[in-house]
Amino acid sequence: MIIKLLIVFLLIAIILSLIAGCFFLVYGKDKDRAKHMVTSLTVRIGLSVALFVLLFIGWYFGLLQPHAVTPA
Repeated sequence: MIIKLLIVFLLIAIILSLIAGCFFLVYGKDKDRAKHMVTSLTVRIGLSVALFVLLFIGWYFGLLQPHAVTPA
């Protein structure tokens, strides 16, 4: 159960980082814009890698079970 909460938390954090990057793109000052956008991108990539690793760990230890997708 806790792994699913961590997955949701990471997804929300990734979306918030994306929103922060968009905010800095639109409203950032010219000299600070690039620095903040690179930081936002770095955080988003790190969170995405962490999510990917967490999914593999959950699958490896049997905490997450894949299921077949059937057509409707």
